[in-house]
Amino acid sequence: MLKIERVYRHVYPTRKKAQKDIANYIEVFYNRKRIHSGIDYKTPQEVRNEYLNRQLAA
Repeated sequence: MLKIERVYRHVYPTRKKAQKDIANYIEVFYNRKRIHSGIDYKTPQEVRNEYLNRQLAA
């Protein structure tokens, strides 16, 4: 999905700019907004927040 959603839609002038953009995409969009079927159609950020809240409650 990363290639379809990001890489194939951009032309990067340098490898460094590509790495920076892809890392930003993963951190900002993929991990915070994109839902995943393997974790009950939640975002990784939602799952992490639920885990941290359970740890605080214990």
